[in-house]
Amino acid sequence: MLKIGILKERKSPPDERVPLSPAQVLQLNTANSDVKFVVESSDIRRFKDAEYANLGIEITKDVSDCDVLMGVKEVPKEALIGGKKYFFFSHTIKMQPYNKELLQTILKKNIQLMDYECLTDSKGRRLLGFGRYAGIVGCYNAFLAYGKRNHSFDLKPAFQCEDRIEMEKELSKVKIEAQGLKIALTGNGRVAHGAMEILDLMHIPKLSVKEYLAYKGSEPVYCQLKVTDYNKRIDGMKGSISEFFSNPELYRGDFARFSCNSDMYIACHFWGDGSPCIFTREEAKHPDFNLKVVADISCDIDGPVASTLRPSTIKDPIYGYEPQTESEVDYDNKNAITVMAVDNLPCELPKDASTDFGAEFIKNIFPSLLNGDKDEILKRASIAKAGDLTERYEYLRDYVED
Repeated sequence: MLKIGILKERKSPPDERVPLSPAQVLQLNTANSDVKFVVESSDIRRFKDAEYANLGIEITKDVSDCDVLMGVKEVPKEALIGGKKYFFFSHTIKMQPYNKELLQTILKKNIQLMDYECLTDSKGRRLLGFGRYAGIVGCYNAFLAYGKRNHSFDLKPAFQCEDRIEMEKELSKVKIEAQGLKIALTGNGRVAHGAMEILDLMHIPKLSVKEYLAYKGSEPVYCQLKVTDYNKRIDGMKGSISEFFSNPELYRGDFARFSCNSDMYIACHFWGDGSPCIFTREEAKHPDFNLKVVADISCDIDGPVASTLRPSTIKDPIYGYEPQTESEVDYDNKNAITVMAVDNLPCELPKDASTDFGAEFIKNIFPSLLNGDKDEILKRASIAKAGDLTERYEYLRDYVED
């Protein structure tokens, strides 16, 4: 029998999410006689021990007899159990300095590390993640920021809501000023589609780029921008999305035509090294620059969105950026861009985000644990195995041996 343990989250600050909800663990235990899931006792997670136990799921303080262990955030190196298979977000594949010792310990303890971020299909497309709920909560927080900036309404912070249903009810408080609201959104992945779920729920019409730029009405509208909408080739030739991602150096930013035409910007894009900035500090100083609220869900610090000076926090999600002085000010300063840059947004709705993540795990990943990994999904995601880096992640050699 394959025994799988759901780990207690030990990283600080505490994370209330889990990889599988109680109902999902029950579903897997019931449907698979040769698999048993157990849950490590925790006083941290939003799904309480009792919610698992009430469904007949074993709660334990010792997971050392499990074959596979599943967490969400990094497992502290002192808590790692040698010789096991682990799933969690390790934050090591970009050679993050703060997790070098973690990966070194994983190698020393002969652990097979399967990073959720690396679970992809044969074409390199990610098979699960929390991005959808980053978009959902990030878009909600954009309107929270809008209301606080204008002192026109107050939304209950998402983390104080029991679930998404309660959060969505809060949106009935949103009051858009009479002149309307134009919202530009960048991105086309899980994050962007999560954000658009909220915009669509609010019945805000989606316009084409041409319609959006020409729009002068009083009702709120939004536009989803492709990379070729807000970037253009330096030589003036027609570009393409695939070329942009392959050769971003051939392009320069063209977001100014949206920043002068928009009140709110929701950043849901992936930004790669070498890509043009969305808007620079100098561009934000231009008299025609019109953005009042920037919800930077992507949250690349000192990166493509000039107003994102730092991450904000769940409990203090917004701050102001004053373009002329390039400094942080009060979020309701009349000269400021009101910035929302929380970098752990799914943690605000831990039950819903966990259930969404678990559904993707069951559909896309769990079969590989039973079928010998015939599609090599687990193989592609394994950073370390048998005390060494796998071939795919050999590029981390200098990082771990330094």
